Amino acid sequence: MNLEIAGNDVYAYTAGKPIQPEQPTVVFLHGAQHDHSVWGLQSRYLANHGMNVLALDLPGHHRSTGAPLRTIGEMADHVVAVLDAVGIREATWVGHSMGSLVALDAAARHPARVTRIALVGTAYPMKVSDALLEAAAQREPEAIALVNAWSHSTLAAKPSAPGPGFWTWGGNQRLMERVAQRNPAKVFLTDFEACNRYDQGANAAARVTCPVLAVLGKRDQMTPPRAAQGLLDALRAAGAAVSVTVVDAGHAIMTEQPDALLDALRQFVRH
Repeated sequence: MNLEIAGNDVYAYTAGKPIQPEQPTVVFLHGAQHDHSVWGLQSRYLANHGMNVLALDLPGHHRSTGAPLRTIGEMADHVVAVLDAVGIREATWVGHSMGSLVALDAAARHPARVTRIALVGTAYPMKVSDALLEAAAQREPEAIALVNAWSHSTLAAKPSAPGPGFWTWGGNQRLMERVAQRNPAKVFLTDFEACNRYDQGANAAARVTCPVLAVLGKRDQMTPPRAAQGLLDALRAAGAAVSVTVVDAGHAIMTEQPDALLDALRQFVRH
């Protein structure tokens, strides 16, 4: 699905299904230097089982034009504008890494638009090292290679992605390179800076009332499960119903453990 918002093209993958307002809707939000394609299995399954799916390319990422947004709050507001454009009042928001912060922020500031949130590979604060920020600014290919290596628990092919010729590690590398090639802006740096600067997590957690699912990778080097604990405790303290699933994966949970993630999501979105 192609939309126009604020003079820019916005792409939302719907798995080829028309949006039907009477059906429940799931919005998928990618992480830094990613796009809608990381949600391939999960988005297709839900779209073929009675749900609207909007797997977005955020501004400046792959098929969506314009400059990448500089703050998590701007990203959350942008997604609300997408929902307005397609005539959807409320949705479940599923976000990976940077996208998880977007979902969290939206649940706090736009509670009428968010029925529940799934935080995949999340952490708060989501700090980025000065060395990685510098690499993203000056040596983007190096930053891509570093993050790709840190995102996976192994370089071996994963049996959970059985398509002929599918290489989880190589596919993620090419995805990030493609995003960089399609936009001359420093997308990776902008995304990293948005995560690094986001300081509203504690305030947001105190205001979230909808159900929350956290899906964490046991071997995640980017956002290890311990880095999410403070956020999850704050959400529980505020009264949110929080469930946690830990899977045997690194940060690239969607491709390393796609079936386990789908199992967690399909139970969560249908409650």
